[in-house]
Amino acid sequence: MEELEQLLFRLCTAPGTPGDESSAANAAAKELAGVAKIRMDHMGNLLAEFGDPNAAEHVLLDAHLDQIGLIVTDIDEHGFLKIARCGGTDARVLPGSAVTVYGKTTLCGVVCSTPPHLQEGGQDKVQPVDKMAVDVGLSHDQAKELIQPGDRILFHTSPKRLLGTRVSAAGLDNRASVAALCRCAQLLSKEKLHCRVTIQLSTQEETGSAGAKTGTFSVEPTQAIAVDVSFALQPGVPDENVGRLGGGPMIGFSPVLNRKMTDKLVALAKENQMPWTREIMGSRTGTNSDDIATTGRGIPTALVSVPLRYMHTPAEVIDLNDIENTAQLIAAYLREVG
Repeated sequence: MEELEQLLFRLCTAPGTPGDESSAANAAAKELAGVAKIRMDHMGNLLAEFGDPNAAEHVLLDAHLDQIGLIVTDIDEHGFLKIARCGGTDARVLPGSAVTVYGKTTLCGVVCSTPPHLQEGGQDKVQPVDKMAVDVGLSHDQAKELIQPGDRILFHTSPKRLLGTRVSAAGLDNRASVAALCRCAQLLSKEKLHCRVTIQLSTQEETGSAGAKTGTFSVEPTQAIAVDVSFALQPGVPDENVGRLGGGPMIGFSPVLNRKMTDKLVALAKENQMPWTREIMGSRTGTNSDDIATTGRGIPTALVSVPLRYMHTPAEVIDLNDIENTAQLIAAYLREVG
């Protein structure tokens, strides 16, 4: 698991907020360069192709590359940065958090936090993100020299190994899935496939799935598997219809997902004696699979998710075994296509 851990940590340390994923794309390209043909499209999606280029079946494997963050909207007269969400950043975990500001140079900052003694409405009240600010320790004029509206901000953290095979990092949503697809390509790199495969590491999922929509239309696959993260059992989360860390990939069941593909993934998980979990959704999935399935004239699509705790925080947690089993499951599926 050490190699997989290091792969994941390299991916997680590359910044990539929605619309600004180039560093993350470059990091992923380095991991895939030896096992696939790499290119970038106009939306910044990273595309990696392998398998039989002349095969009738063309399978798209999608994982979004972007991570949640913040965007600078203004600099006030005292040098504090006004901010807004860039993706689904959780306002509850922001006050007092250390952050990195990606301006003309990389700066450290802190999200301002009002002492509970002075906070109106009690210490549990959380301000809207657009009422918060970031302190980078600079005056107004100094800040304007280095930072401008539109610059991005991420949590200032580094990936950590927990006990056993569990790790914690910001950006595991969705670098865990990116790592699973990189690992899948590695597993198949010396095998002869009877299908064409395109890995699509798509942009802007956290702000509306623009990369998946345009990329899928351009690639024109005959079928697709979207890979994302989903909720794992933790305090405060109901224990029904959630994954378990170490419990294997979560296979999605939803009206928008193709039942034949879903049943095949279940059969392969059972055949390979692999742990797995059903994830039942009564309508949309909230992932790129919703948009992939309805692209063009429609694309048969399945969804596989890696269980994750503490989503959209600076300390998300996954189990490396779940990434490995997700890669193994998708590799098993590709071996039987065509």
